[in-house]
Amino acid sequence: MRLGRRRDVTRDFDARYDEHSAVATGREREAAGVKAVMVSLQRGLKSMGPWRTATSLVRLNQRHGFDCPGCAWPEEQGGRKFAEFCENGAKAVAEEATKRVVTPEFFARHSIFDLDGRPEYWLSQQGRLTHPMVLREGDDHYRPISWDDAYRLIADELRSLDDPNGAVFYTSGRTSNEAAFLYQLMVRSYGTNNLPDCSNMCHESSGAALTDQIGIGKGSVTVDDITQADLIVIAGQNPGTNHPRMLSVLEKAKANGAKIIAVNPLPEAGLIRFKDPQKVHGVVGHGVPIADEFVQIRLGGDMALFAGLGRLLLEADDRAPGSVVDRDFVDKHCANFAEYEAQARTVDLDTVLEATGIGREQLDKVAQMFIDSERTIACWAMGLTQHRHAVPMIAEITNVLLMCGMIGKPGAGLCPVRGHSNVQGDRTMGIWEKMPETFLEALDNRFSITSPREHGVDTVGAIRAMRDGTAKVFMGMGGNFATATPDTAVTEAALRNCTLTVQVSTKLNRSHIVHGRTALILPSLGRTDRDVKNGVKQQVSVEDSMSMVHLSRGSLNPPSDDVRSEVAIICQLARTLLGTGHPVPWETFNIDYDAIRDAIAAVVPGCDDYNAKVRQPDGFQLPHPPRDSREFPTRTGKANFAINPLQWVPVPDGRLILQTLRSHDQYNTTIYGLDDRYRGVKGGRRVVFVNTADIERFGLSEGDRVDLISEFPGRDGRLEERRAKDFMVVPYETPVGNAAAYYPETNALVPLDHVAERSNTPVSKAVVIRLERSTGVRAEDRVVT
Repeated sequence: MRLGRRRDVTRDFDARYDEHSAVATGREREAAGVKAVMVSLQRGLKSMGPWRTATSLVRLNQRHGFDCPGCAWPEEQGGRKFAEFCENGAKAVAEEATKRVVTPEFFARHSIFDLDGRPEYWLSQQGRLTHPMVLREGDDHYRPISWDDAYRLIADELRSLDDPNGAVFYTSGRTSNEAAFLYQLMVRSYGTNNLPDCSNMCHESSGAALTDQIGIGKGSVTVDDITQADLIVIAGQNPGTNHPRMLSVLEKAKANGAKIIAVNPLPEAGLIRFKDPQKVHGVVGHGVPIADEFVQIRLGGDMALFAGLGRLLLEADDRAPGSVVDRDFVDKHCANFAEYEAQARTVDLDTVLEATGIGREQLDKVAQMFIDSERTIACWAMGLTQHRHAVPMIAEITNVLLMCGMIGKPGAGLCPVRGHSNVQGDRTMGIWEKMPETFLEALDNRFSITSPREHGVDTVGAIRAMRDGTAKVFMGMGGNFATATPDTAVTEAALRNCTLTVQVSTKLNRSHIVHGRTALILPSLGRTDRDVKNGVKQQVSVEDSMSMVHLSRGSLNPPSDDVRSEVAIICQLARTLLGTGHPVPWETFNIDYDAIRDAIAAVVPGCDDYNAKVRQPDGFQLPHPPRDSREFPTRTGKANFAINPLQWVPVPDGRLILQTLRSHDQYNTTIYGLDDRYRGVKGGRRVVFVNTADIERFGLSEGDRVDLISEFPGRDGRLEERRAKDFMVVPYETPVGNAAAYYPETNALVPLDHVAERSNTPVSKAVVIRLERSTGVRAEDRVVT
């Protein structure tokens, strides 16, 4: 049934949930400090109460506690601070450990049509899910369902498909190693490699570039390396909001003499000054300046910057042979250097300046900082990975570090900073649509199964498959697929085209409202929850952004007795789907997580003796041949210099290039609140940050309401558009021709086919838009199928 336009129900809730009521204030020029501590405590007390706040925060990121459900930044080895968490980590815990609950009575009060009109923030604030729920075809309310009936419903639907590739099994980064390993085992036992995950939308470009060049798609540094570096480059990353604990490590590096270069279109508070609330100067003093040099780069100009640096470093080595280029490392360990050198020497520096928007004096200054450094680390995040030319962009950074021998030695290396806790661990455990033959063979040998070899779909491919009707069942193990993905209208229509959608979740979100003909909500334990099987408290493991694997143990009572662990949900579904005679010991795995880890040890490279290693005080680090021994498992057996034509993002006349980003009151799709105090926005999220020169050029004023319209060539070559309505114009220090706005509100502007070359990651950091004065209509009416 197709419903047309209907009344706007978004006015029915309290004004504090009105995401359109933004007010611009002065942005902050420092991160953390006492204010961050107060915000953390206030959020905790409001959501959890005093006892749960104290008992959860004191165990957060501790050796015998639980891993933060937020970012993947690692803990320092050895002793840990009493408060080993940041403001946004505390917010993440408050969201998960809240005392508010979403019960069957809640769903009885709220129809699916009512919930469809509620903002994402309102949905998340309702609390933890307590019971499995089903929305059957023709119903307008979710209703309770038993776990056994839910498993049978899923199994029957999966068995009815003509081809296992008609099902898609998505995974969020919060899933533990144990659950991720079992999930991919169940899916491959069923017969498909359709295992998209959130990595497809963030660091897939990093993995593609690094795998080609150094043979492994992970970073090559440790926390200790960062504190030993002479020079740290932070490109396309906002640590103050996205990885705040990184700031304390940068502060330590600064104390040891490191210089820091920040490369970013926006001047972010965390890269200007850091006030550590656990130190005297962070409480009563002025904190520590972080960036020694701020390179305010135009969107998409990072490849040009590093290409220009490559030329300047080669010319510096000409003047003093052997002083810049590490010839010994290059000759022994690298391939394609001659080709790279020939291309780098032809880079036009005028083009570099045009593409980056910086001056020649600053380019020379940055080059000299590289020349002066004996130990250099390059860090980056989604500001680089979500461009059409993201893979060659990261390759150019890698080229410069390889040329200088900055890998496989202390204080130097490559550092893609993962944005979601355990997203890296999920990939290690086999959550990938293109796992290598060695992994699949080991899996088959261990369990006497036959894994499919045909590659599956990634996230963008999954949306296309559901849109086109070739995939009919969607199961999400965590996450919020509808809100995390691009091209909102297309994605929502694709999900509604399914016969069944299944969401394994801790809290209510948009993906429960955008559903197939039949929909299931299966409530799962979170990181903070106690997981007890047969009277024994279970532990799970996770992998951080620097390949450290460690245990995580929740301690709080779950929100209800009807909530299951992800491990239990997978094991019990697998038994129902695959039958009691299946060779995988699902029942054993369900009650004994050590048995899962023994299986991981037999299948996953680097995880031998897993149970013993993970019980060490700080866990263990997975092997990384380039870091450990300067060995490069590539097609050439060496580190490969990449040869790519220079690419950047020109600004069309009368248009802007938009990047989507998080607010400070947000983590991925979870909206903690409607303020972004670091950027000076209070009480709303529908804002667009624009340079004052562009505001004047378009005949606009501060506070005007505008619609954002993206423009892109369609598949037939004609220009297509997407529109996001009613954003307030906020003057900001972004480069001329560039703009920024929060996601997921702007996901609608990112076309499904606007993806990075080779990695297929949605290009959310380079969307061509124009601004039109708003008609005053708030949000577009949703069309429900």
